[in-house]
Amino acid sequence: MPIVNRIADLHAEIAAWRRDIHAHPELRYDVHRTAALVTEKLKSFGCDEVVPGIGRTGVVGVIRGRKAGKVIGLRADMDALPLEEETGLPYRSTVPGKMHACGHDGHTAMLLGAAKYLAETRNFAGSAVVIFQPAEEGGAGAQAMVQDGLMTRFGIQEVYGMHNCPGVPVGAFAMRPGPIMASADHITIELEGKGGHAARPHLAIDTILVGAQIVNQLQSIVARNVDPLEAAVVSICAFQSGHTDNVIPQHATLRGTARAFTVEVRDTLRRRINEVVEGTARLYGATATVTYTNGYPVVVNPEAQTKFVAGIAREISGKDKVDVAFPPRMAAEDFSFMLNERPGAFIWIGNGDSAGLHHPAYDFNDEVIPAGTSYWVRLTETALAG
Repeated sequence: MPIVNRIADLHAEIAAWRRDIHAHPELRYDVHRTAALVTEKLKSFGCDEVVPGIGRTGVVGVIRGRKAGKVIGLRADMDALPLEEETGLPYRSTVPGKMHACGHDGHTAMLLGAAKYLAETRNFAGSAVVIFQPAEEGGAGAQAMVQDGLMTRFGIQEVYGMHNCPGVPVGAFAMRPGPIMASADHITIELEGKGGHAARPHLAIDTILVGAQIVNQLQSIVARNVDPLEAAVVSICAFQSGHTDNVIPQHATLRGTARAFTVEVRDTLRRRINEVVEGTARLYGATATVTYTNGYPVVVNPEAQTKFVAGIAREISGKDKVDVAFPPRMAAEDFSFMLNERPGAFIWIGNGDSAGLHHPAYDFNDEVIPAGTSYWVRLTETALAG
């Protein structure tokens, strides 16, 4: 079955919702306007329950089918990024320093379109729980919703997520069983040396020199402590020290991230980062304090549910437009917190030849809407057939 006819009819309306959300981006948990719009739409569709305030500012809608049965969750994220938009579009961001640079506006609009259709037709047995989540971009909104009783309160037995993917053709889908997105942990390194005059370095302990050596040495962890057949990334992305050109600074701060696809590699990174940082600082006479904070877990797709969603994607787009062995990404996704609670699957949908995610020129491609919304509809009707 290709694109659902009714969804094709709704395309322009869904795109208008998307562009309205795009023009009014909100960050992390501060998605009050977006959540209010979602709540109003779900109520107007005739959802059986509409519950705001799950995970602080998340919204949940329940659509019951024609008879009782299984309960599945469908998740979209609502938040934007702290980025200045450079698209020049007529519906560009109206909020300085904020933009939808990851397509969450499109995710929200597509799931709203599916909710409208499902509430009209109810051609399924069981319940579809539509989940609109805040704070995917670094705020762990999925974890907040889970901790607020999302799965137990609404009786969710399986949960599914979808994200757009620049570079994959419009109307195409991609997924894989097993790890599909990496864990992402946070590193902060505080260095203390001995400040002094730039002309008398022998009387100082230079935290810039120490920090530079630490940056170099950290790369040896992936090169020499991780199995070459595994994947890992250690990136130091901020180095702050000093205020002028003739003073050796006493303090320095480095910040970065460590990413992996397995618990074993993740543990190795944590252990070796601490050892390398402390040992290198000691070698130069400085002291180091490492704060290593666990972030999002690995997104792991179960085999059975991945096979199921691949079949749904083929119905929508055809076999030749569904990649079931898509390479895993080192980026992270907090949908992992939901998959750690219930089986399900995370899938990519093509955004075509657009700017990349988190780029100031990125825009969600509205031509994606019919395929993405039809995917949610067919997934629900198939998973809850009976």
